[in-house]
Amino acid sequence: MTTNLENRVYDLHCHSDQSDGILSPEALVSRAKDKEVSVLALTDHDTVTGLSRADAEASRLGIELIKGIEFSTQWLGRNIHILGLNIDIKNEQLKALVDSQELRRSERAVEISQRLTKVGIHDSLAGAKRFSGPGVVGRPHFAKYLLESGHVSSIDQAFKKYLGNGKVGDVKQLWPEFDEVIPVIEACSGIAVLAHPNKYDMTRTKLCKMIEDFVEVGGKGIEVVSGNQPDHEVQDLVRIAKKYDLLASIGSDFHTPDARWTELGICKSIPAGVTPVWSHWENA
Repeated sequence: MTTNLENRVYDLHCHSDQSDGILSPEALVSRAKDKEVSVLALTDHDTVTGLSRADAEASRLGIELIKGIEFSTQWLGRNIHILGLNIDIKNEQLKALVDSQELRRSERAVEISQRLTKVGIHDSLAGAKRFSGPGVVGRPHFAKYLLESGHVSSIDQAFKKYLGNGKVGDVKQLWPEFDEVIPVIEACSGIAVLAHPNKYDMTRTKLCKMIEDFVEVGGKGIEVVSGNQPDHEVQDLVRIAKKYDLLASIGSDFHTPDARWTELGICKSIPAGVTPVWSHWENA
């Protein structure tokens, strides 16, 4: 598990059912407590709707909640995810950006539904909304509807047949460039962290070029550990963090209880030689 010298367990990247996770904000915090997480950041995709509920439950259970978000952005045409940690959710610039992102996601959900209708799958938007509740509708909610309605036999099959890359429900979204998003994270007193750097299918040279641009526009941190990551990947990301003087973050990227490689609190500790991202707000 993730610990610092005070034996606190950090998990600074996870998702509730307010975006594409399975658990409610309250159930997520409760599971984090069961997994002995001491400090949890809820980082739903492009929304902060679950944070107040998670914060209330965290206070009840004695967990420290860090308010966070995971923004969908672009860099040179690639989809890149940027975490905003320890954000002020009352900040007007943040509210405007979140509203814009939620509108983009809503428009995408409508298009996914229209495409599914063309292949004989009806009422998918209404079905997806039953699973998303007040949260943002995403592909996982469509997948649940496809499973419920008998069009597929598993969530995995829903993506392989209808929702994955290149399939009928794969609607490409034009997200903002990350140089538009990172300054907003800074403006709301947050720290911009590059999420799961090794998931972007880039060469190391390309990754370092992206990180150079990320730092230039105000990026401050990088996830050196994401889920149950191989040690050699962790060590390489530590070297990158040192090279670019980035704060080191750590998170499970938890979405669902049945994915044991991304279970809450599963991450190894941050190696020595880098500065943990939480030192920024704990020292303050």
